Amino acid sequence: MSDLYDRDSYAWANEQAALLRSRRLSAADIAHIAEEIESMGRSEKRELASRLKILLFHKLKWDHQPERRGNSWHLSLENARDDITDHLADNPSLKFKLD
Repeated sequence: MSDLYDRDSYAWANEQAALLRSRRLSAADIAHIAEEIESMGRSEKRELASRLKILLFHKLKWDHQPERRGNSWHLSLENARDDITDHLADNPSLKFKLD
């Protein structure tokens, strides 16, 4: 099973999902499943950080380059805020990671 994990992660993931759905836990690759779940959590946290950086960069431009302000910049700020709101709605426990 670990061989499939190393060779074809898509096939491995589908196989593991089928094993879990059929409750065949003894046949599942538990160690790699746990690793993948932890990796998903880290990815969600990185995604939030990335979205916050985008918002910060856009806000800094807005604040420090007033002569270049336009509707597209305003929309990019609104979109960045909406993306963060949506991401936090999908992952509410990440709110506790914010300072």
